[in-house]
Amino acid sequence: MRLGHVALWTQDLDAAAAFWRRYFGAEVGDLYESRNRPGFRSRFVTLPGGGDIELMAGPWVEAAAPAERVGWDHVAVSLGGKAAVDALAGRCRADGCLMSGPRTTGDGFYEAVISMPDGTRIEITA
Repeated sequence: MRLGHVALWTQDLDAAAAFWRRYFGAEVGDLYESRNRPGFRSRFVTLPGGGDIELMAGPWVEAAAPAERVGWDHVAVSLGGKAAVDALAGRCRADGCLMSGPRTTGDGFYEAVISMPDGTRIEITA
């Protein structure tokens, strides 16, 4: 058994796709527009080491929900080492999307938290 993909709602599909391409080198798939659900659009992004994320948008998607609520909180992407976390965190700091870190957490993870254009949190880990 393995996880097939995760899906994220966004209000700006193009900005979300550009974020994953810019910071993770993800391959961005073709735009899908539903004929059955007017206004629904999506793109899959595939990370270089594997793993798919479906980015979804529609005119009914509301602005970011409260920071803490029931449901998924974030996605963690393992970059393979501390130097990679430091490098990407540095790029994100310069671009204004670093939220916290890098740091070693109490449970021993080396991570930083970055933010997609719509505020969705992404943990980058060693």
